[in-house]
Amino acid sequence: MRPIGDVARAIGIDPAVLEPYGHYKAKLPLSAFKGRPNRGKLVLVSAITPTPAGEGKTTTTIGLVQGLTKIGVRSAAALREPSLGPVFGMKGGGAGGGASEMLPMMDINLHFNGDFHAVSSAHNLLAALVDNALHNGNPSRLDPRRVT
Repeated sequence: MRPIGDVARAIGIDPAVLEPYGHYKAKLPLSAFKGRPNRGKLVLVSAITPTPAGEGKTTTTIGLVQGLTKIGVRSAAALREPSLGPVFGMKGGGAGGGASEMLPMMDINLHFNGDFHAVSSAHNLLAALVDNALHNGNPSRLDPRRVT
């Protein structure tokens, strides 16, 4: 794996603007693009039915970026955090495969940079509060049929 600062530099981004999460991943603030011309192209890869071997959206996206880079086109991919299905053995890894995979795969499948974990923890806290209120006489007068 290449350090994230080297990857940023290769696509024209100053590594100083990165919010690093270790050596190989980082968040990039939108302010990093302020004052830069919009001259990029967007290729959206979505709604692909994976092949029997498991090649789907992530593998296609990473392979596309690798191919474009190979022919001299400066390119990057913005990928989402996969579901926790792979961790529980319920679906594929959601992080590509073979020579077209996101690394470090374990970090990617287990909370990437913590954002989704924070959202799910907040959701669980709210669910516990509602459950506790309903169990203890419903002092907040919640309509249990309308809790979603």
